[in-house]
Amino acid sequence: MADITRRRPTMTDVAARAGVSLKTVSRVINGVTTVDEDMAERVRAAAGELGFRPNQMAATLKSGAATAMIGLVIKDIANEFYASITQGAAEVAAQRGVQLITSSTTDEDVSDESELATIFELCRRRADGLIIVPRGHDQSPLAREIEMGTPMVFVDRAPVDLDADAVVLDNVGGATAVVEALIAQGHRRIGMVFDSLEIATMRERRDGAVAALRAHGLDVGDELLRAETHGPGASASAVASLLDSADPPTAVFCGNNRATIGAVEEIWRRRTDVAIGGIDDFHLAHLMPIPLTLGAYDATELGRQAARLLFSRIDGHRGPGRRETLPIVVRSSGIPAQDLPRGARETR
Repeated sequence: MADITRRRPTMTDVAARAGVSLKTVSRVINGVTTVDEDMAERVRAAAGELGFRPNQMAATLKSGAATAMIGLVIKDIANEFYASITQGAAEVAAQRGVQLITSSTTDEDVSDESELATIFELCRRRADGLIIVPRGHDQSPLAREIEMGTPMVFVDRAPVDLDADAVVLDNVGGATAVVEALIAQGHRRIGMVFDSLEIATMRERRDGAVAALRAHGLDVGDELLRAETHGPGASASAVASLLDSADPPTAVFCGNNRATIGAVEEIWRRRTDVAIGGIDDFHLAHLMPIPLTLGAYDATELGRQAARLLFSRIDGHRGPGRRETLPIVVRSSGIPAQDLPRGARETR
């Protein structure tokens, strides 16, 4: 017999150990009850001795049956925001006895084609459903997969040109509330710093900030807006340009916590009295040398809600796509980190 100590045993190995045909092993493994009991027991004993486990994925692909597995397509899982979403989805999947398979990437620029290829691969593997944090700009090619029976739920950003369930944040309301808080502190000239405005969440946060400013008759001119600030370094440069302008702002609103971190770095470097507000709380925010007014939320709950919606689809729910919106709550940076919602302290 070939040496099988350094590889995974196969049905051929089980057949050889039991002294039966490969067909007999297949019938026993697949639960056929007409196999002679003595022969079936020899097969089971041989499988146990060898540590053989059937390839459930191969069997599923052959039969087209459900896999008791759902997929999660997400960005960098090392990032606390995405890790929290994963944790929430995993909690609900575990309650259902279903395995969660995660596909993540650390690449900043993932093409629509690459993202779709990842999703199609999980569909090919017969995932019972998918939770997707989309990065692409068009999800319409996924319509056929949904029609063929693979439900999908989108998190953080709603799908584009696709009718599907989504769990998102109240980005407009959250940004409005944070800017309202800055105005209540006495600020009348507020700069704004955002990541790419091609991202739906950034556009929504900009719209919320602008709505608050306009409601108070305050300036919302382009000279107060900086966008395409990808990361703290770019944000610091954007804040520097705002503060060096002829009529600088007395406060800065940041579209995400990477922008907030950059703003803190630049304003602290200058030791200038400029207030900072932003969406996304983050770890150790309460230790920053400058008081912050931040919009916080529970990212773990995003994952839980998405999984609940997905399982309702798997259980047979039909109908148009549903939208669930989680609130963003204004917090002071002075509160203890442990008092913040779990998963609210992310970097993305």
